[in-house]
Amino acid sequence: MPTPPSPFPASFAPITISIVSHGQLALVLPLLDQLDRHSRESTAKVVLTLNIPEPDLLAGRNWGFEVERIENASPKGFGANHNQAFERCATPWFLVLNPDIRFDRDVLAPLLAQAAPDAGLLTPRIMEPGKNTPEPHRALLTPLEIVGRKKPGYVRPKVPAWIPGLFMLFRSEAYRQVGGFDEKFFMYGEDFDICARTRLAGWKLQVGEDLTARHDAQRDSHRSKKYLYWHVTSLLKVWLSGAFWRYRRLAAKAPAR
Repeated sequence: MPTPPSPFPASFAPITISIVSHGQLALVLPLLDQLDRHSRESTAKVVLTLNIPEPDLLAGRNWGFEVERIENASPKGFGANHNQAFERCATPWFLVLNPDIRFDRDVLAPLLAQAAPDAGLLTPRIMEPGKNTPEPHRALLTPLEIVGRKKPGYVRPKVPAWIPGLFMLFRSEAYRQVGGFDEKFFMYGEDFDICARTRLAGWKLQVGEDLTARHDAQRDSHRSKKYLYWHVTSLLKVWLSGAFWRYRRLAAKAPAR
């Protein structure tokens, strides 16, 4: 499949990418290689945050874009790391990307080409390991929805109420307007929260329905009591937040789709 032409001049790369490694440089390296192979023209810079000390696997390697490293003196949460990376962003788009995302072709230029003027947050469809269809769209995150999705007959929405944090392509103007991620969330919940606040600020969430990226999923919350604790406490923070209740009222007023 030929790559669609970039909507930006050839000399201008419109995206700054933020990747955070938690001792995961072995996962980051193939991702950088794939970005270089497929999306070099769209990538101005990758801000790579080392959240914990780890061996330098990048020495002597070069890509067709700058890789700016941040080495944290102490570990930070998901939102704090990406907010820190955004301070180094001078491009109109800012991509939050998991180390275990994989690309078989260019996704970034086609996403930008599809972006509506009021789209504040973009994502492709995500393919999980062992599945032949993309992950379904996410409904409004409520206790009843979490229970209901396990029951027969549960119907997924045709458009997402929120986008998971593994691939979030923000219009920098929108990210700046909402103040980035809320750092009171440590590892979970901040993706729903920023989606809610982006929609409340008047921006749309847009999905490239014809575009896919692969996710080598790491289900830590299913395996570790520590991660499960963080997950549950983050959900409670979501449901106690003003943004959640304002977004719920906005969603209730929206016409059925």
